[in-house]
Amino acid sequence: MEGLRANMSGATALAAGRAIPGPVPAAVLGNGGSPAVGTAPAIVLCGGAGQRMGELAAAVPKPMLTVGGMPLLMHIMRTLAAGGSNEFVLAVGHLGHVVKDFFLQFQAHAGDFTVRLGRRPSVRVHGGFPEEGWEVTCANTGERAGTGTRLRAAVRLVHRWPIIVAYGDVLADVDIAALLAFHRAHGRLATVTAAAPPARFGHLAIADGHRVSRFDEKQFTDQPQDEQGLVSIGFFVLERAAVERYVPADRDVMFEEEPIRALAADGELMAYRHDGYWRPVDTPKELALARGEWDSGQAPWKVPA
Repeated sequence: MEGLRANMSGATALAAGRAIPGPVPAAVLGNGGSPAVGTAPAIVLCGGAGQRMGELAAAVPKPMLTVGGMPLLMHIMRTLAAGGSNEFVLAVGHLGHVVKDFFLQFQAHAGDFTVRLGRRPSVRVHGGFPEEGWEVTCANTGERAGTGTRLRAAVRLVHRWPIIVAYGDVLADVDIAALLAFHRAHGRLATVTAAAPPARFGHLAIADGHRVSRFDEKQFTDQPQDEQGLVSIGFFVLERAAVERYVPADRDVMFEEEPIRALAADGELMAYRHDGYWRPVDTPKELALARGEWDSGQAPWKVPA
């Protein structure tokens, strides 16, 4: 959650207004594997060093830490898939080989399989599994790159727009299909998902209903939490122009800083209000809390297999 931490510490201010659209059906893939209307490819930012996790992230990147025997990354991808996305670009960096190896071996670990040995080896997996049909691309985006730089590097592998951009360490029960419907309806270049913050995070400010008017630095105040507004939890939806016009290609940049602020200043950033569950998993304590919720059967982000 390096990006979310920067996003919160480069926080977002939202003053009021609800961005909850009416009920919409979950998008699904059409027959023949072609994308159904309403779906979007997803980029997951999972290349940060995870320094706040300490030794827990010494051998694996933070998004590969497990909850319920499954990497955080997989929980997030299942949330995105539940809304219709089955095309993923993983923006890897620090310890990126761990993410790559996981998906290279995924078929074999998904269930029963038969290996044909010899000059023409092959592997045949028996039965189905929830991730069947996913297309997962691992994109090298630099060992220490900022989130904007990772995003810019990853979009070269995206073939249609808009895209969803999620953090690899934020668990949430966001309705992805509704988020996309909201984005398509307002016609601006970018949407950010906003929710009530834990007390330590900063704010987003909203004007004219849903338009984000300011994206501020984190501010520690004595205001009650309900007066501090909302914060970004990621789950962005972006049009091509939001990246090409606002994310510089000639220097390292955090997406949550200059690009987002410029989008907000130009009136091109809208906020989708999420009133459900979300949890950043950025520290050992937060990881333990997420694992406790799973073990107790109270994990709102769990997507049924």
